[in-house]
Amino acid sequence: MMTPVSIDKNEILKYYKPIAVDTHKGIQGHALIIGGSYGKIGAVCLSSKAALKAGCGLVTAYIPKCGYQIVQIAIPEVMVLTDRNKKCISNISFDLQPDAIGIGPGIGQDEVTRKAFLKFLKTNEIPLVIDADGLNILSQNKAWFLLLQPGTILTPHPKELERLIGKWISEEEKFEKTISFSLQYNVIVVMKGAPTYIIDGETLYKNTTGNQALATAGSGDVLTGIISSFLAQGYESVQAAILGVYLHGLTADLAAPKTGFQSFIASDSISNLGAAFLSLE
Repeated sequence: MMTPVSIDKNEILKYYKPIAVDTHKGIQGHALIIGGSYGKIGAVCLSSKAALKAGCGLVTAYIPKCGYQIVQIAIPEVMVLTDRNKKCISNISFDLQPDAIGIGPGIGQDEVTRKAFLKFLKTNEIPLVIDADGLNILSQNKAWFLLLQPGTILTPHPKELERLIGKWISEEEKFEKTISFSLQYNVIVVMKGAPTYIIDGETLYKNTTGNQALATAGSGDVLTGIISSFLAQGYESVQAAILGVYLHGLTADLAAPKTGFQSFIASDSISNLGAAFLSLE
């Protein structure tokens, strides 16, 4: 296995573009976050808010009807589109032109949702991040891998990764399988863990930020929002993934002295994004 590139501040500063003085929200990128189902609207709230806090000019959430008031009240800065179905997503249709899409947080695995996801994959040409139940639906329909656009970013935790690539016996085999998966389908895999690795074909990146505080509900939803945000802001897929995992980890490093590991929650990640960005200036 080749030596991974270390994702540290030096590596980040190769890609990171500070926001121009004369910019406006219309050119800062528009991210669409698709997800949520009854009881899991919070996932979309976390992803959407994280996308905004990571510098996106505009964020729209696409959710089932039951989440409309929740998202509008929880995050007034986010726009909302609703599915015709009350409890889950059944038909993904929108007439806006987002620059990137994050799909999967809280989406569930309802039969109508699976069908809607397939229909979406067949026509989508917008840069994409797939997470959570989006990955689980994919892994049950392996023929759908061929529908993924080149450069699609998948963000599996260990169990989701296993569902995608099959079981492994050793760490070495896990990397071999993930690399061949990435090459075969031309996708980027964010292998979440301690530490997190990013696999872009035969190039490996190893993150240097983050700690055990991130082992908490909603942490992955926040990461999806951050990566989708960078993708919408015009970064290449692998750069968006690298910046996302680095800054997401950094929020936990910055917060831990104040919160400790136990009482850190995913929202704390979002509220420490400002300090994480300032550390790059």
